[in-house]
Amino acid sequence: MRGMQETIPPPNPARFASLRPVWWHTDPDGHDSLQMIDQTRLPGEVVTMQCDTVDAVWHAIKRLSVRGAPAIGVTAAYGIVVALDAARRDVRNATAASDSPASSDAAADWRAIVAAAADHLATSRPTAVNLFWALDRMRRRAAALGEVAFDAARRALLDEAHSIRDEDAAMCRAIGDNGHHLIPEGAGVLTHCNAGALATAEYGTALALMYAAHARGRRFSVFVDETRPLLQGSRLTAWELRRAGIDATLICDNMAATVMRSDRVQLVVTGADRIAANGDTANKIGTYGVAVLARAHDIPFYVAAPSSTFDLSLTDGMGIPIEERDNDEVRGFGEAVTAPKEMPCFNPAFDVTPAQLITGIITEKGIISPVTSERIREMVGE
Repeated sequence: MRGMQETIPPPNPARFASLRPVWWHTDPDGHDSLQMIDQTRLPGEVVTMQCDTVDAVWHAIKRLSVRGAPAIGVTAAYGIVVALDAARRDVRNATAASDSPASSDAAADWRAIVAAAADHLATSRPTAVNLFWALDRMRRRAAALGEVAFDAARRALLDEAHSIRDEDAAMCRAIGDNGHHLIPEGAGVLTHCNAGALATAEYGTALALMYAAHARGRRFSVFVDETRPLLQGSRLTAWELRRAGIDATLICDNMAATVMRSDRVQLVVTGADRIAANGDTANKIGTYGVAVLARAHDIPFYVAAPSSTFDLSLTDGMGIPIEERDNDEVRGFGEAVTAPKEMPCFNPAFDVTPAQLITGIITEKGIISPVTSERIREMVGE
């Protein structure tokens, strides 16, 4: 895993749509690599990481260098190809060391490499269903290839990963097209965590509505929850919105109720990491509280997510696995220590918002409202 520092771009309304957190790079010599923005370094510096092994991809997901359910899925898909390239590199190095003839098929059992990489990547984070959706899709593509050589399998799986990335980008733009009308002229919009381009292939889910409304010349303001404990709102969403030239104000999480009561907010929209068959939605910790506040203040609460975020195998949100992270994330941030070292902490990364608190779910296929199992099946399918 290598890093390269870049300068932070100034705010530019014309550039927000081109922001991609993860991409497949081919250098002038024809060498491929998986690269991504290291989101742990934002907003202070923009650093590009390169992942050359499946372990490096696993750690990038685990340590939140890449995060957001759709972006995690895209990264995992490319991680399968990274594993194949790493295996071939190891074989070539061993061949060079032994002076034995090289074989283009030397990494022999590519199916075993794919299976092992998929199993390993699946252990990185438990809540975002896009991770498992993308890995299952790569497994199915591998199974459909039949008896092909290593090079042919690698090309087909890279094409599949590209398709996953491109389809997610298209879904995000469709989400923006389907939901931008919910933001009226002069409105105030509150969002929690980061559901923008950094969390997806590009463009975003919740922020897609804002980008689409902004592109159409609509004027509105956004209130950005800081999102404790890892500050994805203040570090990432605030950075994205300023980069896009959208009017945004950062608030502490515990200010949301006051901002709502003062009539500054007419709409709340968040992303999602997994949505059960009945519409119960897992998202960054604190989302449930925001939904309760929105209901108390009679403010519409929307979720924006692609169909790949739905897990129709789960009847309701009780079955969604909730990741618990290290206590030190609550005791401080970076080098700053804000609590006694031995202080016990509770640190779930996500919570579940019941469907009855959600006004609608904005997908690439349309808006699901009211949020019921029947409407979800009609829109998303079985």
